Amino acid sequence: MTDPFMIRAHVPEFEAHLAAYRQASERTRQSLRGVRDLAYGDHPDEKLDLYLPPEGEGPFPVHVFVHGGYWRAFSKQDFAFVADAITGHGAIAAIIDYSLMPKARMATIVGQVRRAVAWLSVHAGRWGGDPAALSASGTSAGAHLTSFLACRGAGEAAAPALPVRSLLLVSGIYDLDPITSSFLQPEIALTGEEVAAWSPLSATPVPGPAVDVVVGADETLPFLTQGQAFAERLAGAGVDSRFATLPGENHMSIATALGTPGSALAERLGRTIAASRQGA
Repeated sequence: MTDPFMIRAHVPEFEAHLAAYRQASERTRQSLRGVRDLAYGDHPDEKLDLYLPPEGEGPFPVHVFVHGGYWRAFSKQDFAFVADAITGHGAIAAIIDYSLMPKARMATIVGQVRRAVAWLSVHAGRWGGDPAALSASGTSAGAHLTSFLACRGAGEAAAPALPVRSLLLVSGIYDLDPITSSFLQPEIALTGEEVAAWSPLSATPVPGPAVDVVVGADETLPFLTQGQAFAERLAGAGVDSRFATLPGENHMSIATALGTPGSALAERLGRTIAASRQGA
């Protein structure tokens, strides 16, 4: 049976999608004004790029995007194109980098995503950002990491208090245990401790952000079942959460849709950004 996490085996156009991401990202870098390689922490990997809306002087809501790649691949360079949809909704796009496995471990990477958000809450005003209107999204492993802006990992005494008001989680992984028997395990070497501590389905939701969980209808079964289960867990804990599948989208095309202004998913992104301004 084909490994359900081996995306290139399920999406024949896998390489074409990757090439399209990079081409679109280069166009974004050429067309949008912004600031590159801002350090949000001390480690060399802790950098982010800001892309600013084409019009206005702010204050702008700030939206953080966390890329996927099964925690061990890609960078902010590959996913700059998501800023097209973010800035199109009048927000500053913060596309972040983080350290990659297996050199870095899961606790470090989760901490880096949280640190980037904390840094933006303090410094985004320098570029016209509104620190009271923060939201975030991520795809695949990026959705997993972003979920810990709304969850406390098992064994954490408390999750950091972050002023994030809304999240959009796209095609995420919320149970790490099946990864240990997938093609990824020899590459990232997840430990039992990491599975227990950093699986969102066994994490503790924290009050605050509204969470929109989305999966492509053409994705493999684990993404569909885990996404629905995570949304239900959040709702059961009193979190404002919802779950949806998007017809015709697979694990690769859905990232393109996120960054394409006017798409159904980009409109969901716009609602996520708008929710960050409610009461701000």
